[in-house]
Amino acid sequence: MAFRRSGIYKTPDELRRMLRPGLLTEASLDAVAAAIRPGITTAELDAIAEKTIRDGGGEPNFMLVPGYHKTLCVSVNDDVVHGIPGDRVLVAGDIVSVDSGAQFEEWNGDSARTFVVDDPADPARFAARQHLNEVTEQSLWHGIAALATAKHLNQVGEAIEDFIESQGDFGILEDYVGHGIGRSMHEDPPVFNYRVRGNGPAVKPGLVVAIEPMVTAGGIDTFTQDDEWTVTTRDGSDAAHWEHSVAVHSGGIWVLTASDGGAEKLAPLGIRPVPVP
Repeated sequence: MAFRRSGIYKTPDELRRMLRPGLLTEASLDAVAAAIRPGITTAELDAIAEKTIRDGGGEPNFMLVPGYHKTLCVSVNDDVVHGIPGDRVLVAGDIVSVDSGAQFEEWNGDSARTFVVDDPADPARFAARQHLNEVTEQSLWHGIAALATAKHLNQVGEAIEDFIESQGDFGILEDYVGHGIGRSMHEDPPVFNYRVRGNGPAVKPGLVVAIEPMVTAGGIDTFTQDDEWTVTTRDGSDAAHWEHSVAVHSGGIWVLTASDGGAEKLAPLGIRPVPVP
C-alpha cells in the first residue's frame, strides 16, 4: 500500500484527534476476538468489524484504499497479510491474523492481532502456532517499549529483531514494514522490524507510528496470490502479525489502539504510558 508524504510530526490537537479512531479500531478487533471460532467465515468476521466501526460513528479506512472493498484483512495460516475476507470457513487449529482500521473525522487508527483457533485434536500444532503468535506479539511490545526511550526511530526495529532472535529460529518479513499514520492510514516514515543502516527520524513529540512485526515460522520469502492482495509465504510456513498505532507526546508515549494506552503489556518491560494531554 502506498505511503502518503507529509510532515511526520503532529500537533498536540492532532494527537488528540487520533484517540477516537484508535479506540474504534480496538473495538472492532475486540468484536472479532469475541466471535472467532471454528465454523465462522472470514466474511462474517468482516461484517462484525464493519458494524462495530460504523456504529461508533467511524468508517472502515481499508475501504478507502483504491481497489480494496473490505473492513478487515484476514490472513490464515501461511497467508501473512492482506488476505481478503470471503467464504473461507475457519477450522480448529487455524492461525488467523486480523488487521483492522477505522477513520473518524479524517483521522486514522490501524491495528492487528493474531488468533489461534483452539484445536484439542492436535495440541502439538496448536502449541507451535501459539508460540509463534506469542513471540510476534511480544516482539511488538518490545518495539513499543523501545520507542518510549529511543532517540531515533530505527531503534524500534533493533529491539524487535533482538527479541525475536532470542526466542528461536523465526523469519522477520523485510518486504512489508510499519508506517506513520495520521490523516492517511499509511504515511511516512517507514517503521522497520529489523536492523537497517541509518538512524531514521528523531523520536520526539508529535511522532505517530504503526508498529507491526510480521513473523513466520520459516523463511521470509513471499508471493502475492492471484487476487493481487493476499501475501503468502513461499515455503508454506505459518505466519503471525501484530500491530498498534502509537503516539509520542510531551509526556511520553500512548498506544492509541489500546484502551489502557498499553499499560498492561508495557508494565513488565518497565514502561508506563502517559495519556495524551
